[in-house]
Amino acid sequence: MTVFDEVLDVVPGERAVAVRNVPGTLHVFATHFPRFPVLPGVLILDDIVRAARLAAPKAPRGSRWVLAEARRVRYRHFAGPGDRLEISVKVIEATESSVTFKAAVSVDGRDITTIRELRLDKRDKSEVAA
Repeated sequence: MTVFDEVLDVVPGERAVAVRNVPGTLHVFATHFPRFPVLPGVLILDDIVRAARLAAPKAPRGSRWVLAEARRVRYRHFAGPGDRLEISVKVIEATESSVTFKAAVSVDGRDITTIRELRLDKRDKSEVAA
């Protein structure tokens, strides 16, 4: 089960592209910012991590890919109610214990968020809180 409205492309070990529609009914818009509702960057980052998990090689049974590092993150434009986020991630390096990605989130073909280096590390599920 995923939080995405659509998964457009998945090639494990290479790339993934997913879509998330931003409804105006999200509770976060009541406080972030009521007169100019903006989707918080941390929620966009969470969507990128979820897309990266789709693109990562399958984790062995009993383990999971977890966010280890995000470097050179740029929030270029706002996302708000009614926007359709297209989340693209591409594997740039993979080892047995970690995967590094490049990522971009766009709205109507315009990049709103980019990450030059996102790293997921493999961890045992017993070490990771659900």
